[in-house]
Amino acid sequence: FDGRQSTFKVCCMTLVCDGCIAAAEKRGMNDCPFCRAPWPKKSETISMIEKRVDAGDPMAMFHLGNHYNNGRHGLEKDVARAIELYERATELDSKEAHLNLGCLYRVGADVEQDRAKAIRHFEAAAVKGDTLA
Repeated sequence: FDGRQSTFKVCCMTLVCDGCIAAAEKRGMNDCPFCRAPWPKKSETISMIEKRVDAGDPMAMFHLGNHYNNGRHGLEKDVARAIELYERATELDSKEAHLNLGCLYRVGADVEQDRAKAIRHFEAAAVKGDTLA
């Protein structure tokens, strides 16, 4: 996946190609080209993701973890909560969450550096097909 050419849509928890979004907008479609749901308001983003987390969606756990890890969408930065969400997502086979945990433990900026944990998470992400791991 190339995050520079795709946009994450909270309505369906899916990465959608930016070209598909542009083509849909060109045809006058003002909704998600993947699930056809209307674009959510920014104020609805976190509640939509939290609903999907409660339903056990690993992609939602990963993205909510990112928001806590970076203090986005009005959430205060909380790396412990991010790690908790990433770990839940890894239990459900999220390669993206494995990669982020590997990065957190390798760098050790907001969490105690742990080379063994970093390697374990990078290996798990690689086995699942993550090319960055």
